[in-house]
Amino acid sequence: MDNDNAISAFLALGQETRLNVFRLIVQRGDTGLTPSEIIETLGIPNATLSFHLKDLVDAELLLVVRQGRNLIYRPNAEHVQKLSDFLLDNCCGGKSCIPTKTFQKAKVK
Repeated sequence: MDNDNAISAFLALGQETRLNVFRLIVQRGDTGLTPSEIIETLGIPNATLSFHLKDLVDAELLLVVRQGRNLIYRPNAEHVQKLSDFLLDNCCGGKSCIPTKTFQKAKVK
């Protein structure tokens, strides 16, 4: 993953409708969703959904396959994993970022 790929993904996810569509498709996993199912769930007009799906596919966040007359949109899990790895690369100097003990928030006076 390079900066350009990461920026493309973040720009695609930086729009509320696209983020909602992506999250819905990720929840379905490998089963995927048809545009009709997305429209039914999120109430997005067909033309609007088509525009947003294209951006998510172009950003390589979604895969699309034809099954008969239907298009099925699935998360591109490999690309999403690479994006996550890119974000966490060199995180915390190679140590776990999760604190070993819980710290209380300091009170600001």
